[in-house]
Amino acid sequence: MAHENRPDGDEEKALKARLEALSAALDRRQADHVDRADAEAANLRTGRAMSLGFRVLSEFVAGMIVGALMGWQFDVWLGTKPVFLIIMTMFGTAAGFWNVYRLASAPTGSQGGGGKRPD
Repeated sequence: MAHENRPDGDEEKALKARLEALSAALDRRQADHVDRADAEAANLRTGRAMSLGFRVLSEFVAGMIVGALMGWQFDVWLGTKPVFLIIMTMFGTAAGFWNVYRLASAPTGSQGGGGKRPD
């Protein structure tokens, strides 16, 4: 009785071949999914690095520009043409470097954490 439901040799070979084909297709899909996940993770890391780079650049340039504009305006008000422009541009550059230093020295996981550093 147990032999009545059992497939013959040709059917068994066909079923094994189909099972192997399905297993290979499943392995390919899983590999594609893993490759896609790795690519998305790499894109995320690249995006975060670019974001941090643009933030560093904007902090530095903004410090210099604000210092130069303040120095230029002080020179206009006080009639001392290049003196305050030079001094305030140096202060703005120092402030830009300080902001870049603070960004670089912050802990890695601190983005979006309120800006407080754990002690």
